Amino acid sequence: MHFLDTLQLLRVNRSFASVLSCIVALIVILRRRKKQQLITDYSQVAREVDSQGREFDEYDYIVVGGGTAGCVLACRLTEDPRIRVLLIEAGSSGKALVESRIPSAYKGLVRTTHDYKLSTLPQPHAGNQKIYWPRARLLGGCSSMNAMMAHYGAPSDFDEFAEIVGDNSWCWEHFKQYFLKFEKYFPSPQFPNVDVSQRGSSGPMSIGFPAYTWTGSEMFINACVNTGMSFNPDFNTSNGTLGVNKVSPFYSLLRVTRQTTYSSTRMTYTDRHGVRVSTEAAYLTPTVLARPNLKVVTEARVTKILFSTSTRNRNPRAIGVEFSSFAQKGAGKRFRARARKEVIVCCGAVHTPQLLMLSGIGPGTHLTEHNIPVVVDHPGVGSNLYDHVTFHMRLAEKMGISLGYLQASNLHTKFKLWRDLLEYQLRGTGPLSSNFVAGAAFCRSDDPVLFPEYDHEKVQDSTSGPGSPDLELVVTSVLVHADRSLGIRNGYMLLPVLLRPTSVGTVRLKSADPWEHPLIDPNYLSTQHDVDVLVRGVRLVYKIAHTPPLSDLTDFANDDPNLDHHLGRLSDDELQQIVRSRVETIYHPVGTCAMGREDVAGTVLDSQMRVRGVSGLRVCDASILPKLVSGHTAGVVIAAAEKLADIIKAECK
Repeated sequence: MHFLDTLQLLRVNRSFASVLSCIVALIVILRRRKKQQLITDYSQVAREVDSQGREFDEYDYIVVGGGTAGCVLACRLTEDPRIRVLLIEAGSSGKALVESRIPSAYKGLVRTTHDYKLSTLPQPHAGNQKIYWPRARLLGGCSSMNAMMAHYGAPSDFDEFAEIVGDNSWCWEHFKQYFLKFEKYFPSPQFPNVDVSQRGSSGPMSIGFPAYTWTGSEMFINACVNTGMSFNPDFNTSNGTLGVNKVSPFYSLLRVTRQTTYSSTRMTYTDRHGVRVSTEAAYLTPTVLARPNLKVVTEARVTKILFSTSTRNRNPRAIGVEFSSFAQKGAGKRFRARARKEVIVCCGAVHTPQLLMLSGIGPGTHLTEHNIPVVVDHPGVGSNLYDHVTFHMRLAEKMGISLGYLQASNLHTKFKLWRDLLEYQLRGTGPLSSNFVAGAAFCRSDDPVLFPEYDHEKVQDSTSGPGSPDLELVVTSVLVHADRSLGIRNGYMLLPVLLRPTSVGTVRLKSADPWEHPLIDPNYLSTQHDVDVLVRGVRLVYKIAHTPPLSDLTDFANDDPNLDHHLGRLSDDELQQIVRSRVETIYHPVGTCAMGREDVAGTVLDSQMRVRGVSGLRVCDASILPKLVSGHTAGVVIAAAEKLADIIKAECK
């Protein structure tokens, strides 16, 4: 062969070899990336327990529960490449679930495999009802299936926390930095009076105004104004109740002092495309999941925290966890992983106390009843359960603007549904970008302007301060029947929410089987205070429905016995009976592993979220809150996780 021909052949071969090398390299990279994604083969992160239970894989921190807080901690802790984290979640990813991404579709996750399908014990003070408690089994937890309300409560709520836990870092002036840290606020030209200097701008959680305005929103807000309420441009700032603003065309809230009630714009956790932003979507991005120091296990249930009781320290030490496949519910292999530094439990106000009790941390007599060896006798574990309750006032409307047609039942409603689907698909706007909450108001039940007919001396003040509300009033653009179906006729709802209940309940084990649901007893309406305040809320929303301009929407002539147009004619005693028989939850349980000072009986955690009496164990979720905030809990949990991540990273320096 001629030299030139040979050289040309070598060049071709080299080119081919170069291309082949690139392809091989790309395959290797893709395979490596694939290994960094969500894990269901547990042998990648842990070792199967041998006959004597001695094999472990080791991490610095094991985060149990990839919910609202767990995703935050997994992301923030692994920002330090020296910290190795294992995150274990019982559910799967919600990123591909339409019901979790489209704001209006979240109710479609309830009673599915992505929901734990919990119910309370029969409630003797609430019509002996068993009340359904949806709890998400998904990465992102309830931030993947809630109503996305970006509302944090009153500043005095956090000042109260600081006093209860004996640590000023929890007061509003210090704790607010963590709200700003997670926020990525998108200003809207329709709300020019929002002070962007008091909102976070570079955090992972998108905060903004909904892309859809229901026609009844402004009618509700103006009716609230006509009952004696005023405006505020932004509820979630240090300005509190100060400031007045015009009515906004998007969601609005109201905030109160003893003398005056204020409203401000309602914000949600959605992005500019009208898509839900859960903590999974915000914190467990592809870049984060590709970190070599983070492993994320899904579809695995942690059934036990492992302790060493032979340490030199006087306290038992958490050294790891045992888990197995959720689908096999205990029938499959068991796996163990070791935590060199700490186990952090983030399973929520129901499953966190359950896991602690199953592991031997809880009320000693209760654990002994179930033959569980007591590691630490902690009477407060599973106690101090608070929750927000509400009453659904169902009303007919005569303008034909309700969104009940989204549950299509005929050709006309199907056409409207397909029209809205197209708008959402093309623009990310329209009714499907709504969470159905068209507006909200916050007020005090002792406000003499709103409740002139009551003797306010007879109602206990359960709030955290004079600027903190004890009632939330919500208007929805749909009518939801008792069976949870949407009303196909024209209707809407007004919901008074009891923000600062005094009824306290418990979470207890039903058995020592980790796959059996615990016993949930919120003890709803067990105090007269709670019934009295909720009845006042019912009176107020009825009054608002009959106040212009919302009175132009309400169909007073409708006498459907399944609706509530007759409630205004009932006495307080009659209303109390109806409220007790129809009370509902808005799914904000807290307090079952509460923080508090060491000298206060029943407190489980110190102000650093460490479990007292144990080394190497912390809790971070809604169970840590000693009291309910006078608002929505998701943002508070995210902020608490941001705070804990900073605490831990500072300790690792």
